Amino acid sequence: MNLPRLLALIRFGWYRMMAQLGHDTGRFNVGYMYARGQGVRQDDAEAVRWYQMAAGNGDLNAQTNLALMYVQGRGVDKDEVQALRWYRQAAEQGSTRAQCNLAYLYLHGIGTDPDEARAAHWYRVAADLENPAAQSDLGVLYANGRGVPRDLVQAYMWTQLAAFQGHAQAEENLGQYAADMSPEQIETARRLARDWDAEASSAQARSMAAGPVAEPAREG
Repeated sequence: MNLPRLLALIRFGWYRMMAQLGHDTGRFNVGYMYARGQGVRQDDAEAVRWYQMAAGNGDLNAQTNLALMYVQGRGVDKDEVQALRWYRQAAEQGSTRAQCNLAYLYLHGIGTDPDEARAAHWYRVAADLENPAAQSDLGVLYANGRGVPRDLVQAYMWTQLAAFQGHAQAEENLGQYAADMSPEQIETARRLARDWDAEASSAQARSMAAGPVAEPAREG
């Protein structure tokens, strides 16, 4: 047996023990390892079973991954309404991955009627938490006036913030937006992005100075 497989077996055994002791982090990770076939035979139905136990107790990572299983119909019948439900629960707890996926469902009317305003809301929530994909997608909504008033300065600002983090699509979109903007508008958008980024960095520094930062939960 090679070392990676041995380590996966050990991790699975440890998480299974945690799960049996009632720890939802353990339940989530058991589900994750079943979904990926790590340390155990790949089994989507078992993954869903463990995700459901943890998700029902409020584990946001399990809620997010369970929603994806419903979207894809893996280990469970495809059900976009259930996917929306679980993404919303995780989004309300602060998962930016769930917030982005929830926004996408609202934008495209998956599991619900299309609602561009709600899509913009959830992209904005995730963008404020510095998720680069959300910032880029929020920029697209501003550029096209979907769910928000059309505003190229705001589109450029949010897209610039995503580009600061190396988001490739955002870097490409900047050039497209700039083609329809005046130099003054571009400079305003860049200044707003710099100010926002500086304030976010300052807020993060204040938070770290105030006390230890809790280790974030794992997301699969």
